Amino acid sequence: MTTQDAHQHIYDGEGDRLMESQDVIDRIILLPDAADYRHPDGERRLRIMWGQSLLEDLLAGRYRSLVCAVNANCNSHGIITELAHHLPTSQWDEHSITQRAEQFSTGDSKSVKVIKYDMDAVEVLALLRPASHDVMKSNDLATGFKIVTEMIRARTQRLPSATVSFLGARSNALRDENGEEPSFETVLRVMHESGYVGDVYPAPGMWELAPTAVYARYPFPPSVESMRHGGF
Repeated sequence: MTTQDAHQHIYDGEGDRLMESQDVIDRIILLPDAADYRHPDGERRLRIMWGQSLLEDLLAGRYRSLVCAVNANCNSHGIITELAHHLPTSQWDEHSITQRAEQFSTGDSKSVKVIKYDMDAVEVLALLRPASHDVMKSNDLATGFKIVTEMIRARTQRLPSATVSFLGARSNALRDENGEEPSFETVLRVMHESGYVGDVYPAPGMWELAPTAVYARYPFPPSVESMRHGGF
């Protein structure tokens, strides 16, 4: 660290010293994933929007499309219903959102579907799990994001796009092949391998991750895989 860097401040006045004394539980430790940001490596990465409010960013017009989950039973607690309620030009509500999902949720449905909800300012691309599944499975998520990627590629006006993490949900729980909730890294890998290029908003509960350090982009730097294999 240079002498100049050592004297850089975040807050005015005594703010830095006062914030150093704050002992809070809800926090993360954010690490840089590049040694030199002046020379980008050219790889397309997902941005992980730590500390940002998805609903507020959608209402502020920062995104043209949102990827989330929907179900045919109840969406009263989902981001899709919150967005519909707050957007002044949206003509959707919890009842009509669920009713539309019911139309696509047939008993013989064996594959995830992506349902479009045009809310004027934002187009919601909602993943609907197969009717035979009690939860959304990892392979459902992979199939859904491949469809979403093609939908965005066909209509680039859907960019910029944002997505929820699909973690920590109740009505639209995500589970892996063992019936457990997958890691955030697994979800990011599925999204990235599908070709999705939007921003990802972590689940609110992830604010208690410290002292586990996190990165703001995916793929993570090679050092993560190296450490997993005993390297440094």
